[in-house]
Amino acid sequence: MVDDEPAVASAIRRTLAPQHDVEVQGSAEGALAAIGRGDRFDAILCDLMMPGMTGMELHEALARVAPDQAARVVVLTGGAYTERAREFLDRVALPRCEKPFDPSGLRETVRRVVG
Repeated sequence: MVDDEPAVASAIRRTLAPQHDVEVQGSAEGALAAIGRGDRFDAILCDLMMPGMTGMELHEALARVAPDQAARVVVLTGGAYTERAREFLDRVALPRCEKPFDPSGLRETVRRVVG
């Protein structure tokens, strides 16, 4: 999971850890570097709005360098959308979880992505 807010990352880890191995990256740049080194993930939960590289930019980079991983992104969002974020969400067909998330809904979304 990729989120710059440690409290959110910790809550998601606690929610998913009973069924999944959860790796946390505090930035999109860190996630992109891990995938660039060859790491692969069954699902990538990614905050939409982060400082530095946004979740939108991470998805766009993954679409170029690791399309299999781009298809595994689940967007995490607090609902405060910029115009660019609205356009991105309208353009891409990615599953999404709203913050604050419902734990059972989050687990179900991840289950669907993982297959």
